[in-house]
Amino acid sequence: MRADDICHNGLESQNLKLADASYPESSMWADWPTEQINPRTSTIDEVSIAQTLALINAEDAIVAKAVANAIPAIAGVVERVVAGFQAGGRLIYTGAGTSGRLAVLDASECPPTFGTNSTLVQALIAGGDVALRQAVEGAEDDAQQGQADLNTLDIKPQDVVIGVSASGSARYVTATLNAARRAGAFTAAITCVPKSPMALAAHVAMITPVGPEVIAGSTRLKAGTAQKLVLNMISTAAMIHWGKTLGNIMVDVQPLNAKLRQRAKRIVSGLAAVSMEEAQALLQQSGWAVKPAVVMGALGCSLEEAQARLHQAAGKLKVALK
Repeated sequence: MRADDICHNGLESQNLKLADASYPESSMWADWPTEQINPRTSTIDEVSIAQTLALINAEDAIVAKAVANAIPAIAGVVERVVAGFQAGGRLIYTGAGTSGRLAVLDASECPPTFGTNSTLVQALIAGGDVALRQAVEGAEDDAQQGQADLNTLDIKPQDVVIGVSASGSARYVTATLNAARRAGAFTAAITCVPKSPMALAAHVAMITPVGPEVIAGSTRLKAGTAQKLVLNMISTAAMIHWGKTLGNIMVDVQPLNAKLRQRAKRIVSGLAAVSMEEAQALLQQSGWAVKPAVVMGALGCSLEEAQARLHQAAGKLKVALK
């Protein structure tokens, strides 16, 4: 399914206009599920600790199904991300509060896991780096700063910009999506509220309606879990289909510590059918790059030939080995 064919769970993207970041507060929040009181947990302070945990766990069980229902929209977004990577584009997340911290976390995990550079997947958070450790009050309401922050990235049409907000009401995030669309980039939203300003600002909205939280309004709980799952799916699936794994093995891992060096040796040993000692020698020869080490070991070729094969295969190890 192509991303151009995906709708906002019923809201057709071609009919959408740029969302107004100055929407009135009177029209917001009161009826949104992220702000509602959950009747299933209304006595959570009166039961035992074990029962409290069971209530939280029961609510968490709702999340996976909500995310599963959004897979068609997520798939369309991943398709655009992969196409963007192939065209030299980037994946840019923007968020505020918990959502922003989750976005930064996902972006920061891509270089060590998939061997990408630090600019391929980036994240903006309202309030800047200080907001990673403490709340920056009012930052999520600053639409002007959102636009300014997004503009510093010199957005191109091949980039994909994804806003993350549980309620979809963060003006900072909505402004980044509006700015990205004006720059010609493809935009998407991860939110729990289908008709929120952020959802309407994006080309595609990935909606995960998890319902009221265990503690009313505490969207670091079910909403945050849903966002983490969707972010995991987007970056992981995009990297897989861009050739950053062979099967389920991370063949572009950066072996920067003892554990990862051992993992790299096991990968080369297993895929090239060589001993651990031979695997280490191959990795040292390749500068600890797993893919060329595997090609050298499996095909008995030089580093130069291994690199040439990988270049011809657009970095896909499985293709280079054929």
